[in-house]
Amino acid sequence: MNKIDKKPVIMQIIPSLGAGGAEQGCIDIAAEIVNAGAEAIVVSNGGYRISELARVGATHIDLPVHSKNPIVMWRNIGRLKKIIKKHSVDIVHARSRAPAWSAWRACQSTGARFLTTCHAPYNISGEAKRIYNGSIAHGELVIAISNYVAQYLLDNYNITEDRIRLIHRGIPMERFHPTGVTAERMINLEREWRIPDGSNIVMMPGRITRWKGHHVLIEAMAKLQRDDVFCVMIGSDQGRTEYREELDKAIEEKNLGNRVRIIDQCHDMPAAYMLSTVVVSASTDPEGFGRIPVEAQAMGRPIIATDHGGAQETVVRGETGWLIPPNDSDALAQSIKEALSLDENQRAVLATRSMAHVAQNFTKDIMAQKTLDVYAELLQDKITRVNHSDPFAGSSQSQNARAAE
Repeated sequence: MNKIDKKPVIMQIIPSLGAGGAEQGCIDIAAEIVNAGAEAIVVSNGGYRISELARVGATHIDLPVHSKNPIVMWRNIGRLKKIIKKHSVDIVHARSRAPAWSAWRACQSTGARFLTTCHAPYNISGEAKRIYNGSIAHGELVIAISNYVAQYLLDNYNITEDRIRLIHRGIPMERFHPTGVTAERMINLEREWRIPDGSNIVMMPGRITRWKGHHVLIEAMAKLQRDDVFCVMIGSDQGRTEYREELDKAIEEKNLGNRVRIIDQCHDMPAAYMLSTVVVSASTDPEGFGRIPVEAQAMGRPIIATDHGGAQETVVRGETGWLIPPNDSDALAQSIKEALSLDENQRAVLATRSMAHVAQNFTKDIMAQKTLDVYAELLQDKITRVNHSDPFAGSSQSQNARAAE
């Protein structure tokens, strides 16, 4: 290689490594960086998923980048500078607002390229919050996980369209595919959840927080008035005991105790999707992307989602699912009835369309490929990509460069 003789070093920064779409994307991309022949570093405050990084060959560095304390954020600037210099980091990829502030400053004096990903339309309650949120728009390039998020960036921050790169989140098709789920796994879940025999299952995954809309689904279940429909809500309240208690009270008051169950967690979501007759995503606020509608479609399940945010880009109205107004229990109940009324042939057609839609647009491979292309774009003035020495040899950008030679 003419300009440098070392492989690229990409450092992602995320508050912690727990559950969530941003965390999953970080781990997925770390694996792809290593597979491409580069070095992957992830800086976070830790979490139970650190072991997953070790398995894919990435390095984890523990730092309090989760903190929103201005003093800690300021100190993180110096800490990150040391890491960048020690590991000769080429790109710093920040995936959250607080670490983005520290990383932006650290990159200014080290020569590392600075990239951000905006995962959500963050609430702007005043000018101070706008300034805080604005760190996510300071990247030389900014990845938006949906057109909805891209428009949010354009509408609220000093950023031009040419700096935004649209990369939808992607899911692993090898995991989320009907043929990959055995009958035994489904039976085990059915027993664990004590689902009555012969029930149609309405499933709603998502952490127990008000904006996810669990209360809307409970209202819809009461309006359905069908004893053959059983509802499973999967998610932890993560300490939000007041809302969980409110949901439990609503279930009791509406006499739904034998038809609605809240499950704290599920370690086999593909099997859970296969058990479901219909999947619901009832968020009352728009989501930046929303993995649930995509995972449900990948498993060939009918999906009902609210008609805003990322769901408008992932669900094809009338072909792969239903899009309904937010906070509308009547529309949700009606859509559940329609989904339950599909005959075997109609369900098969919907499943085929849904699975093809996800395979063409929302896979982990597509997400990884587009992200590596962005890395290559930032590194183009540092790396001469020639033949097998190209660290991102699988990227379409690299392939085009070789074809032009």
